[in-house]
Amino acid sequence: MIRAVIFDFDGVIANSEPLHFEAFRLALIDDAVTLTERNYYDSYLGYDDLGVFRAVSRDQGLNWSDEHVKTLARRKAGRLADLERTRSLLFPGAESVVQRLAATMPLAIASGALRDEIRRVLDTTRLSQYFAAIVAAEDTPVSKPAPDPYQLAVAKLSAATGLSLAPAECVAVEDSRWGLESARAAGLRTIAITHTYPAGELRSADLIIDSLDTLGPANLRARPFA
Repeated sequence: MIRAVIFDFDGVIANSEPLHFEAFRLALIDDAVTLTERNYYDSYLGYDDLGVFRAVSRDQGLNWSDEHVKTLARRKAGRLADLERTRSLLFPGAESVVQRLAATMPLAIASGALRDEIRRVLDTTRLSQYFAAIVAAEDTPVSKPAPDPYQLAVAKLSAATGLSLAPAECVAVEDSRWGLESARAAGLRTIAITHTYPAGELRSADLIIDSLDTLGPANLRARPFA
């Protein structure tokens, strides 16, 4: 039986992947590096910010130092904050599904985004109150597709709620194959949403949905989760 839901953030709740792409693109311009939208979605979507810049450095033979990678990450964070002031932040149905599920079970976030970025969006949209635990990029030594973010999210959610949650009693809501791999490796059940990739690329999920409006307690009581 599913007792808790752990959401990925970017691409699931926050419609921020286009903003992240633009922020990465702008951050790289000063280094005369071109990042295309197709390259971003094909090659870098599963990384946290530091991971993206390390991968770009590796792929383009640039040999950036750790300090320069951190500088690029700070630059990107500033670009993202500027973009968020003028763009819609949530996917359709995100606010209502969070409220609907939080009324019946505890919720958490396991994301490769920075904590300040997650908090900024949640505070702006008044959704912070619904999440008992948040795991951000800074919280684990490695990011998705490693299991660490979801392992920590289950532990933090158990501690925050006083429940003894087994990973198999939690379901992850993800939009990418990297996220699904991370959740499965941590022992969670999985729901994929086709916000970012088509269903054919998300076949490993226990359940695939096309809209957050279709997700609710009834889904989690039915097969394949019952």
